[in-house]
Amino acid sequence: MTQKYSQLSRRTALQTISTAALASIAGCMNSNGNSESPSDGTPSSNDQGPLQRVVVDGTAIIVELSEETDVSQVNLIQPNGEPFGQRDVATGAQQVSFEIGTSYTPGEYRVLALEGEETVQESALSVQPDLSIMEMGIGKNQPEEMWDSSSDKISKEAFVSVENQGNGPDAITQLLFIGDVPYPSGDEGTNYDENDDVSGIYDPEEDSEVDEVVIEPGEQLTLYSYRSPFAFVRGEGTSCESEEQTGSFEVILETRVGTNRVSNTYSIHYSASEEFDNCEITISEG
Repeated sequence: MTQKYSQLSRRTALQTISTAALASIAGCMNSNGNSESPSDGTPSSNDQGPLQRVVVDGTAIIVELSEETDVSQVNLIQPNGEPFGQRDVATGAQQVSFEIGTSYTPGEYRVLALEGEETVQESALSVQPDLSIMEMGIGKNQPEEMWDSSSDKISKEAFVSVENQGNGPDAITQLLFIGDVPYPSGDEGTNYDENDDVSGIYDPEEDSEVDEVVIEPGEQLTLYSYRSPFAFVRGEGTSCESEEQTGSFEVILETRVGTNRVSNTYSIHYSASEEFDNCEITISEG
């Protein structure tokens, strides 16, 4: 199952909301018949061509055409020069779209506007996701950040806030905790870091593990862990001992389109406790 999450400002995350995307580049004809685009992605003041705007909206590339255009077809060319698709333009139509999903190749795409077999205008659009981990925490310490602050289950889980600062969509396929957490995602814990079929991401709406999470350009969302990385399990991972301990761990996002891996490193401190289940944990970035 593929899941889309809500924006961070709505704590009932994991409900899909479409967000407006950004970073458009619209082409305009110069004296040689080639396309030009100002740096802010808006048409030049002398633009007289049929291509008014080319943007990424959600998981699609949207091409907006001038009101009175004779364009009969719009073609989308991939970064490797191969055709991605073509759309016939119906009489009076002012928009066509190309669904790129989250399996596309990032890079510069070219949009060609054709009248018959002649290319009358070309525009370029760079499509590239850019994911960053903004914040993470433990349900035990910050229950208000979790899907249900009154649930006992959240004390062993974590939340991770993610933002896509790029202009292309992406899919997060795994949420991993590697290192000195009580119950890591590696071979000393749940051991799913090498299993592409296990995401480690929780969907509160379905009360189950989700296959992946789509994050659109400009979107900020919250992921929740599913495999209890902050549960103390006797004989596994890090124990809560009588002496205070320090260590470090990585939060890792495996992604489909962009760099394929986004990570942050955190320091962790275990406070001394004689009771195995009552160990206090504090974390800090870096």
